[in-house]
Amino acid sequence: MTDSPFTLHSRSSQCAARRGEVRTAHGAIQTPVFMPVGTQATVKGITPENLKELGARIILGNTYHLFIRPGHELIRNLGGLHKFMNWDGPILTDSGGFQIFSLSDLARITEEGAAFKSHLDGSDLFLSPEDAVAVQEALGSDIMMCLDTCIPYPASREETVKGTELTGRWARRCRAAHTNREQLLFGIVQGGMYENLRGRAIDELVGIGFDGYALGGLSVGEPHELMMDITEHTAALMPQNYPIYLMGVGTPEDLIEAVWRGVDMFDCVMPTRNARNGMLFTSEGRLVIKNARFRDDPRPIDESCDCYVCRHYSRAYLRHLYMAREILSSHLNTIHNLHYFVNLMAGMRKAIEEDRFAEFRRDFYGRRPGRQDKIA
Repeated sequence: MTDSPFTLHSRSSQCAARRGEVRTAHGAIQTPVFMPVGTQATVKGITPENLKELGARIILGNTYHLFIRPGHELIRNLGGLHKFMNWDGPILTDSGGFQIFSLSDLARITEEGAAFKSHLDGSDLFLSPEDAVAVQEALGSDIMMCLDTCIPYPASREETVKGTELTGRWARRCRAAHTNREQLLFGIVQGGMYENLRGRAIDELVGIGFDGYALGGLSVGEPHELMMDITEHTAALMPQNYPIYLMGVGTPEDLIEAVWRGVDMFDCVMPTRNARNGMLFTSEGRLVIKNARFRDDPRPIDESCDCYVCRHYSRAYLRHLYMAREILSSHLNTIHNLHYFVNLMAGMRKAIEEDRFAEFRRDFYGRRPGRQDKIA
């Protein structure tokens, strides 16, 4: 086992929710936390200064995309990813495994690594576990992820065993290739929808020793209830003195439910992608700004929100921007959506500290029409 970068500050007496802190080379991260996704060294539609103003303290970059363009060596030569994108807070980079999985028609997975074709120009590329670590070390990220092989849903037990065991062997190679210990390295727990395989994967990763542990291979098409069952089972088996990260999830409801089950860290493209498509998150549910009923609506997106957008702009104006396809539409919508997600996590942290997370969860669902069935 490695020394843990995680400090537990408090636990809920009502569920598995916990309040903690992850220490990195670029500062501490207060958990539970949502990480805005900056796939190509930018969180789409928003500046680093905007991110700081709305309260974001850590962002995520994508190894696959930065490896292809502009290239990790170029970024290293220009001072690393923090300087390159003008972000002085912590950065987590994923390993590229999910992107390779999503481009399965262009990829071939072997024991050595992943051979794939660039989605940009079709050129032949290869990424081994050692390469994934080397690329992330060149980028200078604060938290790196092991290269893993993502298992689809549905998958047979035989297919799941094969993929999980390969992820374990790759994890061992990633740890051996890890040279800069100021950069944290997280292992990824695969195992598909089989609880015993998840448990075996955790045992193997803990035996290798990582700085944190992530739940991979979820939100890949399985029913929501199954995703939460696997999350609850897996999070409970993970070493509790290390950060627990649920990759690629999710909706506000997903965040509430996963924190309830003991998860600390999250990322998802949903707030930024939905912003560009005119879908806005509010304390009472989702709002589709293009709807005609907002044409002359003078109210802010969310009357209980204190973000820059809600303080200055009406639904009518935001609808006008969206319908006119103005660039400002994406910018303002993104500010609001990310503020909503960041503020939601801040509210959860405070509720856990005050040991009223069950009340917070009840209030969250109580304000959403038709969701009272989720109130425990």
